[in-house]
Amino acid sequence: MSFIETEEQKGLRTSVSSLGKRYNYIDYVLPKARKGEPLSELWNEAGKLGFLGVNLPEEYGGGGAGIYELALVQEELAAHGAGLLLVVVSPAICGTIIGKYGTADQKQTWLTALADGSKIMAFGITEPDAGSNSHQITTTARRDGDDWILKGSKIYISGVDQADAVLIVARTEDSKTGKLKPALFIVPTDSEGFQKTRMEMDIIEPDHQFTLFLDDVRLPAEALVGEADAALMQLFAGLNPERILGAAMAVGMGRYALDAAVKYANERTVWKTPIGAHQGISHPLAQVKIELELAKLMMQKAAVLYDSGDDFGAAEAANMAKYAAAEASIKALDQAIQTHGGAGLTEEYGLAAMLGAARIARVAPVSREMILNFVSQHSLGLPRSY
Repeated sequence: MSFIETEEQKGLRTSVSSLGKRYNYIDYVLPKARKGEPLSELWNEAGKLGFLGVNLPEEYGGGGAGIYELALVQEELAAHGAGLLLVVVSPAICGTIIGKYGTADQKQTWLTALADGSKIMAFGITEPDAGSNSHQITTTARRDGDDWILKGSKIYISGVDQADAVLIVARTEDSKTGKLKPALFIVPTDSEGFQKTRMEMDIIEPDHQFTLFLDDVRLPAEALVGEADAALMQLFAGLNPERILGAAMAVGMGRYALDAAVKYANERTVWKTPIGAHQGISHPLAQVKIELELAKLMMQKAAVLYDSGDDFGAAEAANMAKYAAAEASIKALDQAIQTHGGAGLTEEYGLAAMLGAARIARVAPVSREMILNFVSQHSLGLPRSY
């Protein structure tokens, strides 16, 4: 495989870009975000056009392509300020896990709906007392006849108000101690005992975060995805795509910021020439361009490795891509604001609001410190620090 793109991939970029232009940041996304409304119209149209399920198997209505193509979709939407957070979660994480480990019925029920966007699945792993240490997960699943009973809590779970179900990461009751052996369950959001509470976040975003409480939620046996003791590989199947899609969204946001800055720098004249002629403006923007392209290359490498089946190689590249893309995106937004001067802080341009959203990439879905831990240990062979 190669990340020199085929004509088909270039055509996909063009089509997605056209959709992004129609649902752009200033006219559509920012007004919706300021009102706290989800990007439902964009989601539904992207689903009808086949963009949301481009990575899912053709037999279930998907495009039969890979994570590379889904990342391409995310990047191009985000390049118009219209990135979809739930693309990271629903088709990338949940779709990938169900596609690899789900039963025939689970695939038929969920992959077909995830592919066209008619259903959304959120992902629940983070817990209040576990944070980045997934081995400390305390949400438990116990057998009761043929059923499972889930009890526990989750935090910072995205888009639960839009989701039909949440893929919950739990541990079976007999594995509370020792290394985590995750068990994954499809939990409908209307299940008895399933409680969601919206978290008040201090950023302008169309998607909301939630805390979840699972108060003895009863699930049928078929809610279990894969095996109850399938160990970490089952969970990790969705985490590399998560990092790749997060990187794609960050790269796209950086592109949006850079485009806005270049446009302004070409138009704004204070002395005799546009401000973009001055190296104090042009050089920082050129540096941003270079760093975004470098991050994009690592993202593409990670996607190619993942789609070719090299899980460990993809893990290293996906973590590096997510780190690089977050840094480049934040720098791009900051420099775009600086290029605009006072205008960069106005509602008209919305760049300050986007900077808050871009800042998330340093924290989630995995913090840059945990990425540095991964690289230190796995890439450099240094002693584990935690």
